[in-house]
Amino acid sequence: MKNPPRNVTLFYRFMANRKQSKALVRKHIFPVRLSDIELDLLRIKSQDAGMSASELMRRNALMRPLPKRLSKISLQTYWELGQIGNNLNQLVKATNTALLIGRTLPANPELLRELLELLHQCRRDIASDDIEDEDLEEEEEEDDWEAD
Repeated sequence: MKNPPRNVTLFYRFMANRKQSKALVRKHIFPVRLSDIELDLLRIKSQDAGMSASELMRRNALMRPLPKRLSKISLQTYWELGQIGNNLNQLVKATNTALLIGRTLPANPELLRELLELLHQCRRDIASDDIEDEDLEEEEEEDDWEAD
């Protein structure tokens, strides 16, 4: 690799000029099934990044952080809040319909919108904070342990 692309990290430039140790030689093949569209997207992305499709896949798979996992309680709460949101949306629709045809409103539309926004914020909070809560619980459990 005489002139590596500018976006290749210094580590990879250094390794390209040296003989690789046996631990760094890539000899294993991991097959991945892709649709025609996915394969085209992979080729376009790798070309835009100035690296091979294999290198792009390795970096995406091995160097990016994994998405956060939600506890069973958080998942159930998230789902229940979604159901409440669906019911609120139905109430908003009924309110808007009543408003259009001149009937008595079943609820205050502004309060319903505020409630929906609070509900969506709760769902976002559950999805983003769950891992931190689990880490704190594990630390607390460890602190309670006493030797015999």
